Amino acid sequence: MAVLEKGTFENLSPSRFISFTFPNPHPNNNSYTTPLLRIALLDSPLLPTTPLPKIAALLVPKDREDDWIFSTDYGHFQLLFNSPNISRLILIGNLPTNSPYPIYNHPKQDNSSHLKKFEEKLIPLLFALSPKISFQNGLFPNIPFVSYQDNVIRSVLVETFSGSDVGDFLVEDVEIDLPPEKESDQRLGLGFRFRRRLRFKRIPNLVQTQIPILPFDTSTVNLGLGQTEFRPETGFLVQPYLPPMVASLSLVASILEERIRSGLGRPRVLCIGVGGGALLTFLRTRFEFDILGVEVDEMVLMVARKYFGLVEDEFVRVRVGNGIQMLKDFARQSIHCKNSDTRCNSENVDITDLWYQWNSDFNGDVIEDLEEDQLRDRGNFQNGEVGNSENEGCLDSVDGGGSLIHVIMIDLDSGDAKNGLSAPPLEFIDKSVLLAARLALHERGVLAINVIPPSKSFYDGLVRAFKEFFSELYELDVGNGENFVLIATASPVGCVVSESGNSVMETLRQVVDDRYMNQIQKI
Repeated sequence: MAVLEKGTFENLSPSRFISFTFPNPHPNNNSYTTPLLRIALLDSPLLPTTPLPKIAALLVPKDREDDWIFSTDYGHFQLLFNSPNISRLILIGNLPTNSPYPIYNHPKQDNSSHLKKFEEKLIPLLFALSPKISFQNGLFPNIPFVSYQDNVIRSVLVETFSGSDVGDFLVEDVEIDLPPEKESDQRLGLGFRFRRRLRFKRIPNLVQTQIPILPFDTSTVNLGLGQTEFRPETGFLVQPYLPPMVASLSLVASILEERIRSGLGRPRVLCIGVGGGALLTFLRTRFEFDILGVEVDEMVLMVARKYFGLVEDEFVRVRVGNGIQMLKDFARQSIHCKNSDTRCNSENVDITDLWYQWNSDFNGDVIEDLEEDQLRDRGNFQNGEVGNSENEGCLDSVDGGGSLIHVIMIDLDSGDAKNGLSAPPLEFIDKSVLLAARLALHERGVLAINVIPPSKSFYDGLVRAFKEFFSELYELDVGNGENFVLIATASPVGCVVSESGNSVMETLRQVVDDRYMNQIQKI
């Protein structure tokens, strides 16, 4: 808690965060009962857009005082960014309990009348915390109370961890409030009201992974969180943007089906950003794919195995590493093979060895950095061509694919809540990375990426960058007001096949909402 000096709050100071305690002016209410309240003040990193800066207050929901959303500067920054044009946000709540396993229960009774009285008692404090510029012409500023709402009815902390790269993170079990139309939807998994979630302290408002959970003992199905043990259910996707990412497979279903039926091996899928492994385990459960996952933090993978049902076998493998670097490594392999003096064929290239080379001790120092000007000479990306036509098909000569990977799925966030929530990270937009992704992709393959655009200019720039290196680009609005999925193909798609006789499409129709496949738009 900060030691405050006179005049501390008179001016706005970009990105300033201060927390302190203050005597509770109205402790006789149902929600905010501690003798001291925790007050947290955050000034926006952006300058005010109006002559009078907008000030707002937010009451921390009762029993969520320990939640990183409300107890850390990372969470406060995200709350501020979710409240457009606010220059100073003031949070008021009970003191954190510092309980090792806090439990939250959404209040069932209506406390609106009590809260109104409590808010009125706080008005003098809010005026004292307002900048001088807010008091123009002798008038007091209007300081609204904004609310925080989500669909969590109950949450129980399972365990906290600290990773070498992602920092502190937690696993929690939650019960969510489902709209009536989803309660009965078991086909797509949307009717599961109990979920297991993974959240990082550095972006606490973002759910990194969530999966359905079911009681271990079916006789306890009517018991709630904290009353029985739960197990992960890996055959469904409940993270809003993952079904749209999987819907991207419909664009290349015929190629994937070809590969499956050919007997050459399963289609190869690279997932960059594993988190709890929900996407990997879903693909393993539902499709005949060969799946690689790349995750930057070993501790995250350990938690995925322990709590989220991630199981490695001959068709699902994971590696700790940098996903962007992994793309560049596969691109170098592709370039080396396509431009070798000796034509590659099944006698001198072991496809499986190339594909699983990442699983052995890999000496990255041997391979030089991937440079854009070097790669540009390797192929004409405007026409969707990659590599040396003489050696086309080098790495996969039987089915005509010149690269290693049939499907690339990317789920990476910016990792910096203080600059606003966004995905992918800025370094992914670098041209050398997109070139690498294109080179690593099978000539008839597809890439799907989760996008959270912090601005229209960010999104437009990402679209332009992808169009420079891929044959076709599609988009899918997830519909949650936050996520988009961009889908890039290495070659023109042509007609999307019907499900008749195509096992990939048949499965997609069973496990992904039709509206996602129907709403894929070429841009």
